[in-house]
Order: sequence, then C-alpha cells, then structure tokens
Amino acid sequence: MDWIRYLLIAAIVGVALMLVSEWTAFNKAHHAASRVAAGQSIAAPVQGPVGAVEDDLPTPAANLDSDVPSVAQETTSSGSKRSSLVRVVTDVLDLQIDLLGGDFVTVSLPKQLAELDGDQPFVLMERTSRRTYVAQSGLIGTDGTDTRDGRPLFDAKKTEYRLAPGQEQLLVDLTYTQASGVLITKRFTFTRGDNLVNVSYLIDNRSDSPWSATFYGQLKRDNSSDPAADTTGMGLRPFLGVATTTADKPFLKIAFKKLADEPLNNKVEGGWISMVQHYFISAWIPPSTQLNHYTTKVTPSGFNLIRFTAPAVNLQPGQQGTVSAGFYAGPKDQYRLKKIAPGLDLTVDYGWLWWIAQPLFWILTQIHKLVGNWGWSIIFLTVLVKGAFFQLSAASYRSMAKMRKVAPKMAQIRELYADDRQKQSQEMMALYQKEKVNPLGGCLPILIQMPVFISLYWVLMESVELRQAPWLGWIKDLSTMDPYFILPAIMGVSMFAQQKLNPPPPDPMQAKIMQFLPVVFTFFFLWFPAGLVLYWVVNNLLSILQQWVITRRIEQADAS
Repeated sequence: MDWIRYLLIAAIVGVALMLVSEWTAFNKAHHAASRVAAGQSIAAPVQGPVGAVEDDLPTPAANLDSDVPSVAQETTSSGSKRSSLVRVVTDVLDLQIDLLGGDFVTVSLPKQLAELDGDQPFVLMERTSRRTYVAQSGLIGTDGTDTRDGRPLFDAKKTEYRLAPGQEQLLVDLTYTQASGVLITKRFTFTRGDNLVNVSYLIDNRSDSPWSATFYGQLKRDNSSDPAADTTGMGLRPFLGVATTTADKPFLKIAFKKLADEPLNNKVEGGWISMVQHYFISAWIPPSTQLNHYTTKVTPSGFNLIRFTAPAVNLQPGQQGTVSAGFYAGPKDQYRLKKIAPGLDLTVDYGWLWWIAQPLFWILTQIHKLVGNWGWSIIFLTVLVKGAFFQLSAASYRSMAKMRKVAPKMAQIRELYADDRQKQSQEMMALYQKEKVNPLGGCLPILIQMPVFISLYWVLMESVELRQAPWLGWIKDLSTMDPYFILPAIMGVSMFAQQKLNPPPPDPMQAKIMQFLPVVFTFFFLWFPAGLVLYWVVNNLLSILQQWVITRRIEQADAS
C-alpha cells in the first residue's frame, strides 16, 4: 500500500506546487521594460512644447480605426504652446492638471504613503523623465478642440486650488473660447473623502452655426514597472495592464505586453476602462445610459492606451450642452469601486477561486471592524477557518493516529511478504479493515482545504487594506516579507513538529522527502508577505494542538 504514502506526499507537494504556480502566474502577469523607484513626492513634469501627444488621440466614432482626429479645424500648431500646470489639493488627492488639454499629469495620494517610514505620498500617475502615466480627455470631431494639429490651451483663474476645511466640494473651471465664439468650460468637481472626480464639458454655442463634437477619455502609460513591484527578483510582481468590461465579460484584463496582439474594439452601454497595478487603479467611467466605444492601442513610440469615446453632442446656435464622465484614481477599495460602476470592483482580482476569496475577505473586514488590527484579524480568521474544518481535520488526525498505531504491524507485513506484492496488498487491506483504518483519511482533508488556502493567499495579496498595515513588534507591514524572517522560521519549526506527530513513512526515501519539506517551505516563505506567513503559522499551531489532543485520546483509550 505504498501508493497511499505517495498520495499523502503528493497532497503536501500539491500545496507547494499550487503556491508556486499562483506565485509564478502573479509574477509573469507583470511586464516591465524598466524599473523605477517606489512612489515619490510630486515631481515637476517635463516642461516645454507639447505636441498632439504623438498621434495618440482618438478619432470620431465614424473613423475609429485611425488614431488621430480625421478633421483638424480649431487649434493651431501646438509647437507654439507651452505647458502650464494647475495644482489641486483635497484630503485624498494631490494632483496637477496641464492647461494644455486639461489632462491629469500627476496624481498622488496623501493618505497612501510611498514608504512606510516616510512622509511623502504615493505617486500613482506622473509625467516625468522616469515615467509617463497620465489621464487625458477632450473633444474631437467636426468642431472638437483636440485635433491632429494640437490641443486647446485652457485658461484658469488660479494656479492652485485647495479644498478648505469644512468644504464638501471643490470646483475647478478651465475655459477656452473657440474661434467661432463657442465657449467651452472644462469643469472638475472634487468631493471630500472621495477619489472619484467628475470631469464635465460645459458647451455654450454662441456661434451662428450648429456645433458637433465627441467626448473622449483615455489613459496613457509607458512600460515602466509597477512602483509597488519588488526589485529583489524574489518578491511579488502583480498584474500590470488594462482592464475593462465587455458585453460578454464583466471583467476583461490585458497585460501591456499582450496589448498589441489583443487590441480591444468594443461597444458597451455604460461600462468603464482602467489601468491596473498592485493595490491601485485609474479608471474612466462614462455615463451608464449611453453607448460608449472602447478601444486600445499601442503607439509607435510604445505607449499603451485605453480609451472610450461617447456619442456625439450636437448643439444648435444659442444652445448649451454638457457632457461628462467620472475619473477615479486611488486604491483598489472594492466596496467603493462596486458603487462607482458594475464590475469595477472585479479589478481586485482574486483569480478563479474568487467565490471562496470574496466571503473570506468579507469576514476579514468584519473582524477588523471589531479588533481594529489586520494582523489580529488574520489570526481570528484563521481560527474561524480552522473551526469550519474542525471535524474534517479531526477525522484526518484520527486516521493518522491509527496509522501510527498500526505502523509496526504494517512493517511486519512488508517484511514478511517482501517478495509478494499482491499478498502484501491483501494483508494490508485486511489490517485496515480489522483496525478500521481509512488509508485516505489523512489525505483527503488536505486536498479539500487547499482551495481555501489559495483563496486566502489571493485575499492577502490583493487587498490594499493590508498595505503598510502593522501587526505588532517587528511586523510593521503585513503586505511585505518579515524583515527578520522570524515568522518563516516559526513556520518551519511548526511544520517539523507537525510531522513528528504523523506516522513516519516506512520507506527511507519517503522519510527523507518528508523531513526535507519543512526546509523547502521555510525557504520559500522567506519572501512571502508576513500576513500570509502569519496565517500559515497560526494554522500549523492550531493543527498541532488538535492533532496532539486527538492522538493522546486514542492512546489513552487503547491503554484503558
């Protein structure tokens, strides 16, 4: 019955392989052409003439196969125009808007620090020499302001706007008057405590002719690495790319390295587009009541674009109209994202086991509301998960204890029928029936619990709530590895102790493999986030306690 031992070993190795597989997939999904440092304070954007963003503007709905507007009417060559920046500061956003086009060229998050022990906010978007990641929007088409030849240079009353204490909303208006006399106001509406910004165009057709244009919004990024990525070569490199919703799929993601081969061209009522990185997201959310066209593009210079174009707006002389869309830049708070747009919360990607991961995350957040510490929340969640599998684990440990009890008899059978494998198997089965031992009892519970562990792995990897969240003492950030490797060492010791409670494999080679596993797992877990290692340690300790109690009870029952 050596196959039973091999099956048990395979179950344990299977856990490791699943972890390696998920970890490798997490790494490969990230594509970086160069590495940049972690988020820094707001850096001065590159100054000087800014062209028509090198043919990266969308075309009107009638000609979306091209990548620049087909009609160039309004603006003059942008070579004569220079960038000028307006800074906007709220309690959750600190950003810069370029008056040339009215684009977001820098977005930093005051409530998310770049470094745990620093005081600088995390920079999500920027236009600097080290990285280009911006959010653009404009008007294209017959009377649009954004053309092949240039983009509009707006006027602003101030160079800096701040949300005052007690003020709930902040309006920032940029104005531009076309040669025909049409007055265009690009209005940004900021709300206290919210990373969602409403971007509107207020059009006043003061001309003598009909006016028509199409509103577009797009995200533009180079191939620089995710600032949250670990540069040691052993840490996590999560997904970096675009994500959107389609008529067929509520969530579709495409890595930057695949964007040229898998271009998007889709029309959806409502919907959204986004660029996703570890813990953070930027997204355009047009109105849900209109049919929007979503496309992607990789420019000749290597920039990755994802955009939407809305239906055309037509105004008669003297008419006024408004077009708008929401823009979100901030942490991947799935509950907030879910309220913004259907499916946007799926950018917090828990993989194919999301149906297990989502309830685990909900339980974790409910515990955190009570205890106020994510480390203790993980511990209590582990206790609850262990409790849910208590009976299943108990059956497994009872089976292992019985296997330990009959191990001497099994060794005798192997020795007695060493040359007759068939007779050996028959005698083993007879022994199992006599002692009421289920040889699979110790294996199946491990296999059943594997999906739960993998789901929790993704919860702890993807949840921004654990970013820079302390536990106690030396663990100041549960989302990064233990700086002193204390938890991985405890995990290895606990795994070794747990092995000692199990019946030793009769085969010397199997025994060596089992003894080596704690070392392999310890080394593997050195670079795992402390939150995940904490879960494993607590789970091991609870398993040791449960297994020890069950084994003692069986031994006492046999002695009486």
